[in-house]
Amino acid sequence: MMKIRVVIVDDSLFFRTFLNKGLGKEPSVEIVGSFGDPVEASKSIPLLRPDVVVVDMEMPKMRGNDFLREVLPKNPKVKAVIMSSLSNNVFDAMHAGAIDFVQKPAQQQGNEQEQFISDVIQKIKIAASANVVSTAEAAVRPAAPASRAAPPVRASFSGATSDSVIAIGASTGGTEAILKVIDRFPANTPGVVIVQHMPPVFTRMYAERADKTCAMHVVEAQNGDRVERGEILLAPGGDQQMYLRRDAKGYYVHLANGAKVSGHCPSVDVLFDSVSKTAGRNAVGVLLTGMGADGANGLTAMRKAGAHTIGQDEASCVVYGMPMEAYKMGGVCEQLPLTSIGDAVLRRFSR
Repeated sequence: MMKIRVVIVDDSLFFRTFLNKGLGKEPSVEIVGSFGDPVEASKSIPLLRPDVVVVDMEMPKMRGNDFLREVLPKNPKVKAVIMSSLSNNVFDAMHAGAIDFVQKPAQQQGNEQEQFISDVIQKIKIAASANVVSTAEAAVRPAAPASRAAPPVRASFSGATSDSVIAIGASTGGTEAILKVIDRFPANTPGVVIVQHMPPVFTRMYAERADKTCAMHVVEAQNGDRVERGEILLAPGGDQQMYLRRDAKGYYVHLANGAKVSGHCPSVDVLFDSVSKTAGRNAVGVLLTGMGADGANGLTAMRKAGAHTIGQDEASCVVYGMPMEAYKMGGVCEQLPLTSIGDAVLRRFSR
């Protein structure tokens, strides 16, 4: 078995030692370089030829996102995983081409330490098999605009009613993919509910970031929030599942503590299944890039209930896992490249 060649870049000697020790126990990983200086690391990567670089987000000589913008375009086969404490800057790194990120532990001891190493190993394995075309394209894109975008105005949604709702699910690669979809939605789009696999607190920061660039209003969902035209509700990371419910006033979301489903909490399957039962043919479901199969069963249930379902195609996915499983199960009405999905959703409601 070919080992995954990994380079570690972190200015903390203590943390580099901690990572070297933890990753060194993984049989599928070979550490070929460890650097405290990101400038030195960027010069050495062409010689070391790593498959994956694990990079700290905050370093004194060069921030993680700047490191990626320097390294990835010159080394298009290299994948990146970012390590970050609670920082909105992690999404700049994702925009710069990182495959995924992992939250740094508050302390390097006990169960938290073991879970962090396990998470990094999992992210390294996912990154090593990720679609390099998608990440290379991301690395050369300009930074996301700081002001709200202005999608094409669609004055009429003749096919949309107060019963209409859009459900989106994603995992690895999804933070950028979701933005590409919802950036196409004008302010009067029917309500949207989203599950994106992400740690707690980061979902709030991601919602705030998306709200600055989208015509719709994006917030991290709270229990009881109404699903209304012009509103996007993002499931909070943590230990709650998110369900679509309905009362006399219309749709709302219900958040409840629950076990992982399909390996995740919140789970795309849980949300999609609730949408199939609550909205039926009035819904549009979208399953985007991600490792595993979360969302495949739920999207299939939505299609059986009469909803229109869309899966992201393999060529545009960072990881063609979740939409592939849904496609194999017959849960996808149409499979499309990422750049076409937003407009395809709108066509279900527009003239």
